[in-house]
Amino acid sequence: MAELDDTIRDNAQGPAKASGDTGSVEQHKLPDQIAADRYLASKDAAKSKSRGLVLNKFVPPGTT
Repeated sequence: MAELDDTIRDNAQGPAKASGDTGSVEQHKLPDQIAADRYLASKDAAKSKSRGLVLNKFVPPGTT
């Protein structure tokens, strides 16, 4: 996950387009990179065994 964070950070600091004698290169748009990062983070969170919210039913003693 750290690699993706570093890649997004590097891409944000670099130029959006670059061209030279051998051709040109264009990176994905920053909002698309952020959306991809959020998607991958949500997939990792869904795989986790510890869920963020656990619902339990409370039944006081003496009631049925």
